[in-house]
Amino acid sequence: MAERKSFLLRIDPKVLEALQVWAADDLRSLNGQIEFLLRRALEGERRLVSARESGERGKGPEGTS
Repeated sequence: MAERKSFLLRIDPKVLEALQVWAADDLRSLNGQIEFLLRRALEGERRLVSARESGERGKGPEGTS
């Protein structure tokens, strides 16, 4: 597993509460939910290559290498 980095996050209490409810709804930890949302936003903006895309990059137009 990749190394994890810790950092302090200051967040509005209402945002934190909403994230905690959302995380519980999705059966994730708060940390897992925040990371999931950040990763989804980064992939959406093409600032992070998803595992799915990195596997597709090596394939040709027919889906073959």
